[in-house]
Amino acid sequence: MDARSRRNGRLLYGKRNMAEGEKTVDGLELNKEWLEAADSRAELLCYLKEQRILRRGLEKLKQGCTSSQLCGRVFKEGETVYSCRDCAIDPTCVLCMDCFQDSVHKSHRYKMHASSGGGFCDCGDVEAWKIGPCCSKHDPGAATAMVTDECSLEPELYERAEKLFQVLLHYVTEFLVWEENLELSAELQPRTKDDAYYCVLYNDEHHSYDHVIYTLQRSVNCNEAEAQTHTALIDKEGRRAVKKGTLRSCQQAKELIKSNSEHISMQALRVEILHATVMAHQTFALRLGSWFQKIISYSVGFRQAFCQVALESNTDRDRPCLISRLMLHDARMFKGARKIVHELIFCSMLMETEFKRLFAIEFTKHFKQLQKDFINDDHERSISITALSVQIFTVPTLARQLIEQVNVIKVIVETVMELLCEHLDVNHRFYFLGYNSDKFTRIQVIFHDLRYILISKPSVWTEELRTQFMEGFKVFLGLLKCMQGMEEVKRQFGKHIAVEPEWEAGFTLQIQLRHILAMFQDWCSSDDEILLLAYKECHKVLMQCNNQPFHREPADYYMCKHILHVRPYKVSQQPVSIHLPISRLLAGLYVLLCRTGAIARLDNPESYDHTQLAEQPLRCVVLAAQVSAEMWRRNGLSLVSQVYYYQDVKCRDEMYDKDVLMLQIAASKMDPNHFLMLILLRFELFDYFNGSCSSKDQDELIQWNRLTEEMLYLLIVIIGERYVPGISQLTKEDVTMREVIHLLCIEPMAHSSLVKGLPENESHETGLENVITKVATFKKPGVSGHGLYEVKKERLAEFNPFFYHYSRSQHSKAEESQKKRKIQEGSDKALCPPVPPAFCPAFSSIVRLLCCDIIIHVLRRVPAESCRGPSHSLDRSHDPEGPPLDSLKARKIGSEHGKSVFLLLSKIKAVPSLEAQKDMIQMGSTVWRQPNLKRVLRTKRKLSAKGRQKQPNFHRQKIMAQMSAMQKNFIESNKMLYDNMPESGAQGEPDTATESCAMEQMELCVAIGPHRGSTPAEREVLTCILCQEEQEVAGQAQAMVLTACVQRSTVLTQCRGKIPTNNADGTGTYPLFMPPELAVGTHTGSCGHVMHSTCWQKYFEAVQNTTRNRLHADMIIDLENGEYLCPLCKSLCNTVVPLIPLEPLMFNYENAEIIGPHLTLPRWIQIISARIKGLKSVNQDNDCNAECSSAEGDMGLCGEGQPDFRSILSYGVQEPRKFSDSIVEMLVVCATTVHRVGLQTAPNELCPRVPLMAWNTCAFTIQAIENILHEEDKPLFGSLQNRQLAGLKAIVQFAAAQRLKSSQAVIQRHFTDMLGVLLPVVSRKNTPSVLEVDFFHLLVGLVLSIPSLYQEEAVDLQPSAVSSAYNHLHILHLVTMAHVLQILLTSTDFPAVACGEETEEARAAAELCTTVSQCTGRLIPDVSGSSVAERVKRGIEPFLRCAALFFSCLTGVHPPEELFGTTVTSQAQMEALCSYLALPSNVFQLFQEHRNSVTPLLQRWCGSPAAAVTKALKGKIQTVRYPRRRNRLIELPEDYSALLNQASHFQCPKSSDDERKHPTLCLFCGAMLCSQSSCCLSQLDGEDVGACTAHAATCGAGVGMFLRVRECEIVLMASKTRGSTYAAPYLDDYGETDPHLGRGNPLHLCPERYRKLNQLWQQHCILEEIARSLEVVSVVFAFEWQML
Repeated sequence: MDARSRRNGRLLYGKRNMAEGEKTVDGLELNKEWLEAADSRAELLCYLKEQRILRRGLEKLKQGCTSSQLCGRVFKEGETVYSCRDCAIDPTCVLCMDCFQDSVHKSHRYKMHASSGGGFCDCGDVEAWKIGPCCSKHDPGAATAMVTDECSLEPELYERAEKLFQVLLHYVTEFLVWEENLELSAELQPRTKDDAYYCVLYNDEHHSYDHVIYTLQRSVNCNEAEAQTHTALIDKEGRRAVKKGTLRSCQQAKELIKSNSEHISMQALRVEILHATVMAHQTFALRLGSWFQKIISYSVGFRQAFCQVALESNTDRDRPCLISRLMLHDARMFKGARKIVHELIFCSMLMETEFKRLFAIEFTKHFKQLQKDFINDDHERSISITALSVQIFTVPTLARQLIEQVNVIKVIVETVMELLCEHLDVNHRFYFLGYNSDKFTRIQVIFHDLRYILISKPSVWTEELRTQFMEGFKVFLGLLKCMQGMEEVKRQFGKHIAVEPEWEAGFTLQIQLRHILAMFQDWCSSDDEILLLAYKECHKVLMQCNNQPFHREPADYYMCKHILHVRPYKVSQQPVSIHLPISRLLAGLYVLLCRTGAIARLDNPESYDHTQLAEQPLRCVVLAAQVSAEMWRRNGLSLVSQVYYYQDVKCRDEMYDKDVLMLQIAASKMDPNHFLMLILLRFELFDYFNGSCSSKDQDELIQWNRLTEEMLYLLIVIIGERYVPGISQLTKEDVTMREVIHLLCIEPMAHSSLVKGLPENESHETGLENVITKVATFKKPGVSGHGLYEVKKERLAEFNPFFYHYSRSQHSKAEESQKKRKIQEGSDKALCPPVPPAFCPAFSSIVRLLCCDIIIHVLRRVPAESCRGPSHSLDRSHDPEGPPLDSLKARKIGSEHGKSVFLLLSKIKAVPSLEAQKDMIQMGSTVWRQPNLKRVLRTKRKLSAKGRQKQPNFHRQKIMAQMSAMQKNFIESNKMLYDNMPESGAQGEPDTATESCAMEQMELCVAIGPHRGSTPAEREVLTCILCQEEQEVAGQAQAMVLTACVQRSTVLTQCRGKIPTNNADGTGTYPLFMPPELAVGTHTGSCGHVMHSTCWQKYFEAVQNTTRNRLHADMIIDLENGEYLCPLCKSLCNTVVPLIPLEPLMFNYENAEIIGPHLTLPRWIQIISARIKGLKSVNQDNDCNAECSSAEGDMGLCGEGQPDFRSILSYGVQEPRKFSDSIVEMLVVCATTVHRVGLQTAPNELCPRVPLMAWNTCAFTIQAIENILHEEDKPLFGSLQNRQLAGLKAIVQFAAAQRLKSSQAVIQRHFTDMLGVLLPVVSRKNTPSVLEVDFFHLLVGLVLSIPSLYQEEAVDLQPSAVSSAYNHLHILHLVTMAHVLQILLTSTDFPAVACGEETEEARAAAELCTTVSQCTGRLIPDVSGSSVAERVKRGIEPFLRCAALFFSCLTGVHPPEELFGTTVTSQAQMEALCSYLALPSNVFQLFQEHRNSVTPLLQRWCGSPAAAVTKALKGKIQTVRYPRRRNRLIELPEDYSALLNQASHFQCPKSSDDERKHPTLCLFCGAMLCSQSSCCLSQLDGEDVGACTAHAATCGAGVGMFLRVRECEIVLMASKTRGSTYAAPYLDDYGETDPHLGRGNPLHLCPERYRKLNQLWQQHCILEEIARSLEVVSVVFAFEWQML
């Protein structure tokens, strides 16, 4: 578009030297030239090309103008925006990512959230920020006010621009508001007319993707791929031409589309038929819109010229200006056109102060029509012109001007009234029965505009502002009048209500008005004159309301010689409404009058009838009380829900709190006796307390009791609740502090829970941060959970058990919590309320309620009724209302009343039903007896005596607690002993009885060789977790199995993203040889739970039968792949591993000593070579190379005296172990699963690669465990959990038992092929070099397959213990030497070692290095022997650690104690490893001991095959260096905003548009991906998958861990169809995560949680975590994880 913009710009500069008076090209002539063209669009482009201009002209013009102070960036949907909580004028003031990073607000308290699209960066707007309005990029210097750039164009140039803009904008407007039935004007008709039309399909929100795809396939004969493309572009751009043809064919397609779409949905798709020429003009008009944005960015003069043209009044007054025409047609334009128009408005009129004001006036003028169009539209508000209101109405100065000039408040409220007028009943009140929820939701959005206007109250009032504001306020009162008394309810008698009435709409309206009501009161409080006028007008409207009229004449009511003259009314019998916005607004305004002192200026305050004012709020409070007393049960849940929201934090500040406030106002103005009589009358307790009614109906008595409780509780609230600014001398901070204290008295809470429990103001602030440190202490979170606040002890005295914002459940929890605390402290359980603050003078008369006759009568009546028996007593848990009222009244009444009440309190202490209130009654009695000091002292002495009696018990409890703590401390410090100690009878845990051995002290800690230790006899008894029967693990018994999960893994890979492909024909080196990169391995893990094989088979069959009918069961387990959940811990499993016990062995050291001299390494090589050559299977199948028959090679390796074919048997053989059929069957089951999962192939138990995969999974699992232990800095032995240790032993024994089921010929061939890497005399043609093999996998394979060489045709034999010891020794020595060479050949960074006396190890290392250098042609660098020794020791340590784990599980020989601790030095650990593996501590000594045998091997290893070593040393091929890199999750930035910044600059590699993307970060490799987007779909196994799924297949072998940056959540993936979300490791300052940035607080990386994620990955628990999360969460709608 840049080149086109420059070409179009040449029109502005064309013919600068034109003679004066020469005729210029006007719009009409331009149109005539276009008319002459066959294609008007092509001719216009040609015309624009002919106008030549130098590029430097526009650039020079741009440089000559100062850049705008406003940023003006338009936000895309999902883009992260920031708001400063300290400096923003209101929450709508936001910054884009770039401006925020370069602003002062980065160090302030800020919030971040995802934009819904269409917003505008407020950087540079001085009215949006208290300080720091500009970032460093947009700061013009020391600007203190918004200025218009001083850069005017030359008059001639400005005039040309204005004329051109007028023509082009008129052209754009005409075609963007084009209707289907319009015809092109004559000058725009093409020269030759053709019958080319387009059938254009438009986007809507009624039809889904699948509906549109189906319709297109049925209507325009396109395939599924074409239909998907059409649908995606329709959704993106708003429309798409789906067919081109003649007018008739397009009409047929149109009818088909409409009819087919109506079959699916009740509403047809919008389809239009447009001529090809019209389509061309519209397309060009859109491009002109983009050109406008580019051209006006060059100069402020261009922008001003464009604004002037756009806002210029039309000569025809009936037609609005061009920009108004575009706005009025916004709802009929498609999405792409809307986007262009909105962006054009943003970059033009909203960037200029004066034109922004003019545009705001135009916008307000058409506000009503725009909103009506939006209501009837089905598109989201983010792409509606009405969304621009936030950019206009939130500017304080602009809002004032709009109120003064066009009374925007009145316009907005009248718009709402017109849209809601259809819901008015005959009494002119709202009634929302059968309302359209979709339409009502759109109407609610208009209230946001009213909030925007009121968001900043004026500091200076003008007369015009006062007049217009009051006019708008009156209209607003008209809206409230329609809500006053709406949706009345009447108590249902006899039978339950048939249909639940509609109530959500009314409360939704109330919630929307909540902040608006507070804002109106805030505006009124800023000017005394406005406040007085508003109060009078509000009272006037309230008196006009006709809701809930009285149906009877006033009557006189008598009690205690007092008369109340009032109209009769019963809430339980007559209609009542919970919606009283005008009454509550009046109460709020009255308190403001008292606060400001303006109450003194109120005319005739005596004329206000406070009895009448309190009537409606009192009815509402009584309604809530009766619902609580379950008198309205037959009215259904709708009324219960209304009462809940009435008192809930979302609504209570403008509902319940205001009702209490109005009752306090009435109490302060009315006679106290009359007020209490009114209370009793409306609670329908007047006759009850007057003694004129009695009943034996238990239900009625219970209702009276509950109503009495609620009535007394209300009196406590009216008298005691004074934490309202204006009621008492308190601040908002004091109020918030009290709320927080009472929330924390329930239980310790997280910051988010506290915020939810506090009311928000119009800026969504609760004031919590200002007070939390004063009242609470913060406890940081651990690896899981969240941080918690606990109330400080010194603040507990402020706890009020009658706190009026408690719900019933909250009250019970708080009371129980505080009583427990008092018991722990050894103090009295009575919860005495604190002394309330003093009333302000206007409300001080409320305390008269405590000393009136009616209150004394009530207080005497309540205890008297309680003494009469359980049926008359109060049963509310927080009942003791008598004592707190008594404590307030004790100083006010005479002694004769006090004595009578005291006697009643003394009596009710013995009532059994009031046992729970005994402490409070005791406290009340103490208060009443306060005048008698002796009695008080006597009571105190009694209490002290009781305390002394409790002291011994308390002391005893304290000692027991200390002992318990010491015991726990001991267990924690000796955790290893307890972890390894078997528990008898535990489910799935071994119960081992070890037989002592007489030679136990003599045993050696050596795993292999002639000095290997013995295997102790252990009797292992396990309990099946299914049948709970115990069984000993034995080879001939029924199989016991461990649950296990086999999975492919890239945890150890050294080439992330490069997974080798498996050849179906078995060619290739894998799985026979594992490459050193460990690109992908097969891991087998177990949860450690044991079952009988038969029990497991029955359970598995039951799981398959029951799970198939479960909804979305395939998301949890894959039945086809044999998956199931562990019956006990619900871990994901897909196989079982049979438990094979170790054979007890007493090693024969005498035989080993005799055989040793005859079975040296050279002799062993001879014997093995002879055996391999003699085996028929090898002779027939092995394709040996020429070296196999080389006598020269034989002599070099074998020396003199060639052994025969059976020499191997002469060193000791024995019968192999026999296993039961069930164990053999389970061996096959496990091996088949490992083969199927590891190679991703069909199950085939006869495949020759089955034993290979069993050995590979054994080796890889050991390497993974060693990696975990190293990462967690744990000792090699003794730190594994019981389940890990049991699983590891089972896997090793399972791998060792493979030769029992597999063909011996196959295993012999595998052994021969693997040995070929070490002994070239038996190598095959494709044998890899020493640099292309992982030697630990090779070691495991050789050790576990060598017993197959002992197989004879007629006899099944296996090596004896002594033979096995020597076999293991020589194999380990050969593999170790080869691995040392591998380390030397791949090392380039030898460490620098301090010079000193050369050790024997250094000399041996130097000698080896010299030998290798000779073998490789001097390609090895010349370094010191000490450096070589240090490098080799470091490189070989992981191999030795893995070998120690392997041989420990294989032989059962106990390792040295040095390998059980972390305090041992690395040198000591290395020596212990070498000792355990029968290796010299100086590994280079191996090369010296076996010099004659190893020297020719070194030459072969370095020189063949195919000179791979030479290529590696010359850098031609990449090699792995040792020790291998330990993989961890990528490093994440500490501040989450850095990640958001990275994501904001992410561009999809396959798409150039700026639509919303979901940047997703792979935590394995750090790749940023475009997820959940059709642009990045790819094929995987013939199926379309998203970017994350495709990436996981190559990066994690199907397993993935991704961070969705904008959503701030982790996504775990296990396959194409399974995944789950997980909490991100980023926490806010309050120790909480913030998924989807809901709270928007600054986030910082939690190292502990990220470490836990790393462990989850390295321990291969991702599949398990996904299965558990899916099992817990009930899935109703399956998420398409493959599209992520």
